[in-house]
Amino acid sequence: MSSYAPPKPGESFKEASKYSHLQQIVVFCSKTAGPPNTAIGRDVADALATYELPVLKTTIAQRIAFAEAATSGSTVLETEPQSLAAREIEALVCEVLEVGA
Repeated sequence: MSSYAPPKPGESFKEASKYSHLQQIVVFCSKTAGPPNTAIGRDVADALATYELPVLKTTIAQRIAFAEAATSGSTVLETEPQSLAAREIEALVCEVLEVGA
């Protein structure tokens, strides 16, 4: 019988942060369809706030544009560059680049 127990949420991040050769860890959470300020979105944000982790502010909603782009092997930046989905991805890229700078 194995005595392995999976790490508690956040423990992997805390352990990884001890090693200077690892890149900065950033948490990105994709929200489900509906208004950005949903109960589950608030619950996830509250849970992540209990860890000492940088959390990105950009939100990505569940959008049909993502599924449609995926079926053609493309991205929303290619198929619908003016869409809300594309703007969300562009915002995420900008934020990731800012964190990495």
